[in-house]
This record gives sequence, C-alpha cells and structure tokens, in this order.
Amino acid sequence: MKIKPLGERVLVKMQAGETKTSGGIFIPETAQEKTQEGVVLAVGDDESITVKVKDHVIYDKYAGTTIKVNGEEQLVLNMSDILAKVE
Repeated sequence: MKIKPLGERVLVKMQAGETKTSGGIFIPETAQEKTQEGVVLAVGDDESITVKVKDHVIYDKYAGTTIKVNGEEQLVLNMSDILAKVE
C-alpha cells in the first residue's frame, strides 16, 4: 500500500528512540521518550510545503496521526507541526 498525503500534509517515518543510555543502561520500551525526529517519505500537493522526500525533520511531540503501512508505523503531519530540518 502506498500513501499520498493531501494538501499541506507530510508522511514521515518515525525514527526509533534510544534503547541504551550513554552509560550503557538499557531503557525499557515503556520508559523511552516518544521520538520527535523522522524522515519524510511523501509530501502533499500544497505550494507552502518547504520539505521534500528524504529530508530529516524534527516535529512537535504530540503532533500528527500515527498509521500502520505494511506493518511499519508512520506519521501524517501538518506542515505547521514540523519545527525544523536536520542538516
């Protein structure tokens, strides 16, 4: 299945959170912070979108709608929820 966002929405693949601290302690999945960084997989057709496919972005912590595509969790965000591009 392929998802194409509409309007000024962006489809983002969320990056996994840290599973181990710098000191070597493993963090259980329930204690990990929700990821706030991801990779853009698809963009809508609105002219105001300033990111493109394969850009790494940082987004609001509780933004967007999580969906499962081919068993993988992805996030549909409004462009206004994207805070920055990571370069």
